[in-house]
Amino acid sequence: RSGPVHDTDPVYGPGPGPGATAATTPDYSPRPVAVRRPDVLAGLLLLLAGAAAAISLLLRWLAGEDDTGLDLVRRGIDDLVDSVGTVIDNGFWQPLTVIAGGAVLLVLGLLMLLPAKRRRFLGLLALLVSGAVAAAVLVPLVQSGWDLGTFDLGFWFACAVAVLGLLGALKALLTGRRYRQDPAVP
Repeated sequence: RSGPVHDTDPVYGPGPGPGATAATTPDYSPRPVAVRRPDVLAGLLLLLAGAAAAISLLLRWLAGEDDTGLDLVRRGIDDLVDSVGTVIDNGFWQPLTVIAGGAVLLVLGLLMLLPAKRRRFLGLLALLVSGAVAAAVLVPLVQSGWDLGTFDLGFWFACAVAVLGLLGALKALLTGRRYRQDPAVP
């Protein structure tokens, strides 16, 4: 039998639904709307991690030595120019990782302050960077036999980079979207 084909499923367009008239159809959707907002706490924690890295440049890292974090970074960069293996063998990868990681966390902290629906990708990046910084501060602690007297204040600021970075990253990763009703709802 060939003839016109009729669809039996109702199709609702932009107009009123079944049994409704234009006068009774609301102009808004009753569904919640995802809000674009800054993640202030995660941003603040990551900004503090970047600030801790900057402060650690000015302070001594090892007790009984006059080398500041900046001196260690300069020596690490000099060794890096020679060879990557030299930096790893001499142990100067740790200050380089802490300072570079702090700079990356600072930038990620600034990005957390921009309005967005969620920050899971930035949180994952911050978690990876913070993990590298944590490794950079744990290796010297293990090598010293957990003798805390070996280290000076600059090293503890480097440890703060790892801790604050991990906290900010976890906050960004675990915070989901925030919803509110459609603003056109009366």
